[in-house]
Amino acid sequence: MRTSRIRTAALAAATAALGLALTACGGSSDDNGGGKASDGGRSAGSSGSAEGATVNADKGATVGAGKDSASASASASGASAGTGAGTGKEAAAKGNGAKASAAGVRACDGQEMSYSVLHRFAKQRGEHLLITATNADTKPCYVTSYPSVMLGDTVGVLPHSGKDTPGGGKALVVKPGGKVYAAVNLFSDSARTHTSSDLSIAMLDHTGDAGPGAGTEAFDAKGVPSKFTWTSADVTNWNTAKPYDY
Repeated sequence: MRTSRIRTAALAAATAALGLALTACGGSSDDNGGGKASDGGRSAGSSGSAEGATVNADKGATVGAGKDSASASASASGASAGTGAGTGKEAAAKGNGAKASAAGVRACDGQEMSYSVLHRFAKQRGEHLLITATNADTKPCYVTSYPSVMLGDTVGVLPHSGKDTPGGGKALVVKPGGKVYAAVNLFSDSARTHTSSDLSIAMLDHTGDAGPGAGTEAFDAKGVPSKFTWTSADVTNWNTAKPYDY
């Protein structure tokens, strides 16, 4: 069991500040984004397996840095250091022209989710982190957009992949025990790289707000913590099929 309250606060601060900055400028309509987080702290547990590490977000935990945290600073150091990405609010505003909705089903906020992260194709072309989110609750919920992710000790929320397929504005209902997938694409194109096995994950709703975050490690196919290296990175939409499943 490991906790990651400092990383959660940083994740919330980054998403909140990005959202506030965009709001002050009148907003735009990109699919990129991070989103803001709700009040409180967070904790998560993790366990390794051949499928990756599983992290169960604490039912009583909420992310620090509220919607009114106008002073929150998103100094984007490292891979996601201000790559021009917008926020989840932008993604929600555009959403491919569709508003996420699921009649009678609530949005997944992350507290009901367990996460696993599998490091694939280490040091090869196509290297990425496969994120699997499993609904561990007894009721269905829906996801939309893409996960809000920070890597290692950086405080910048990763942008949405510009090469992703459309569909981030749709609501994907996740039944109890059901799974959805997203990928963090890793790029190393200079000597100025970062290395870590840690990352933080939070759910974004269709408005771009972030739910409780979870800190975990990436694992290889043998269930061993796996360090990844990156200069820059981005993240894909949630999907019912595994991205890059080849």
